[in-house]
Amino acid sequence: MRREVDVVVLGMGPGGEHAANRLAAAGLDVVGVEAELVGGECPYWGCVPSKMMIRAANLLAEARRIPGTAGQAEVKADWKPVATRIREEATDDWDDTAAVQRFTDKGGELVRGHGRLAGPRTVQVDDLVLAARRGVVLATGAVPQLPPVPGLADVPYWTHREAIRAEHRPDSLLVLGGGAIGLELAQVLARFGTEVTVVEAAQRLLPGEEPEAGTVLAGVLRSDGLRIRVGRRAVSAAYRSGASVLSLEDGEELTAQRLLVATGRRPDLSRLGLDTVGLDPKAQRVTVDGQMLAAPGLWAVGDLTGRGPFTHVALYQAELAARAVLGRPGPPADYRALPRVTFTDPEVASVGLTEAAARERGLRVRTGSADIPKAARGWIHGPGNAGVVKLVEDADRGVLVGATAVAPTGGEVLYGLAVAVHAEVPVDRLQQMILAYPTFHRAVEHALAALHEPNSATIGRRGFAAAGQTGGPEVRRTWLY
Repeated sequence: MRREVDVVVLGMGPGGEHAANRLAAAGLDVVGVEAELVGGECPYWGCVPSKMMIRAANLLAEARRIPGTAGQAEVKADWKPVATRIREEATDDWDDTAAVQRFTDKGGELVRGHGRLAGPRTVQVDDLVLAARRGVVLATGAVPQLPPVPGLADVPYWTHREAIRAEHRPDSLLVLGGGAIGLELAQVLARFGTEVTVVEAAQRLLPGEEPEAGTVLAGVLRSDGLRIRVGRRAVSAAYRSGASVLSLEDGEELTAQRLLVATGRRPDLSRLGLDTVGLDPKAQRVTVDGQMLAAPGLWAVGDLTGRGPFTHVALYQAELAARAVLGRPGPPADYRALPRVTFTDPEVASVGLTEAAARERGLRVRTGSADIPKAARGWIHGPGNAGVVKLVEDADRGVLVGATAVAPTGGEVLYGLAVAVHAEVPVDRLQQMILAYPTFHRAVEHALAALHEPNSATIGRRGFAAAGQTGGPEVRRTWLY
């Protein structure tokens, strides 16, 4: 059967759902195609339920900090209310009726099934062929990326989905991967009483972030009772007598009740029929222009574009694509101030370029940092105040190109830094701001001051040390601010 419509949205995760709702609300004949749940990973297995778990674990941690600051407290962890709350949030045990109704109430139509491109402006779902007059929005997201560890396929491992759905926490857990997802879930379960070991092949946790972030977080996680193995690659996996086993390259063997594989996600382009529109199905991502156009009549948004596996990126791109489909394109995509937050305790929040990424681009770089525990708010906060603010300046232009805030509320501290990077506010202008006292974000003022201290770290070209070398130690304030 063949039908003509205005737009087909293939994949109804956060980006696809947003684009489909926008276009249907504008009066277009829109068909959304989804094989799983409308809304995608974020509301059912990702952002929302994981942060509910984190909130519960943080409450336990705060209660355990009462002795010495507010009296005494008896803390008894119970996983049952966590699992119950997640099931309730996921709309009665992972049901997307409400999300579907939001779309259909706007005039859209949902087709269940695995769709694929079948030519320009054409999508096929089983025996149904949808011909889109205006075009197709591709938003099929990503799938877990499994490391090439021999024996892993024979282990009943968890991905983040199984961890989120767990009605009972395991007594012990191995976490393969020291990135955001792995560390968030590892800390949660450890605070509920699970014995957790994290294995990361890179030399530090959160290898894509500033080294300071991984250092701070490793210390906090160890204080939570986690075992950390960094710079240690897993060479084999096995399942023996009801337990998961990881063998590391140095000969150490780790055993736990469960294994969580959290080594990232990747787009799966092989089944999308990209060759029918002249695109490479073996590519790592779908290349798009500033309006998300990948080919005539085809837009791509979200994880497929390789710009960051974040809901906020998918929503941002979906809005650009929707405007383009409607013939009202706005300014092209701008990723210079792309924010990201790892919701551990403390939170690790970053925007723009890391110091290493700025060096790789050939920028002349200055960095400045300030320790959260030395800030007045950190000192007041007491236990659980670990963190650092680090700024990365393009010394030639005098503007920030990156920033990291590791703090109990790092994600909230990040907002002002994201504005500064996005708007390219001059550093000397930022130094003239009045920052409220005592707040966590006041540490930014002293990280700014550290940028231009005589012995602050400066690297790059044109009269400074060569890229990859440091010109001196970073300034760390030794008083309260």
